[in-house]
Amino acid sequence: MKNRKKSYRIKSKFRFTTSITLALILLVFMANNLLGMDNVSSLTKSEPIEIQIESGDSLWNIAGKYGPEHTDIRKTVDEICSLNEITADSLYPGQRILIPDYAK
Repeated sequence: MKNRKKSYRIKSKFRFTTSITLALILLVFMANNLLGMDNVSSLTKSEPIEIQIESGDSLWNIAGKYGPEHTDIRKTVDEICSLNEITADSLYPGQRILIPDYAK
């Protein structure tokens, strides 16, 4: 008795192509889900917080109070200045400014 290799023949090229395409699409979706590439949390921005400047406040104090813990305060001060289109020395009591929400 001879050992014969089983040979497969594609009966329908359309079905074969469709099956391979669907398998590849499923593989890409599974890889994206496992690797977290479909995570959109970085695309959403939260609303800034509005605060009123009190006598004696400075952007450095405000950045230290509201900014993220492990970030350079200079970066936080710069973000606050950019958001409000102000400079660090232009604050006055009673002024309202926006602070980015770093609570995430």
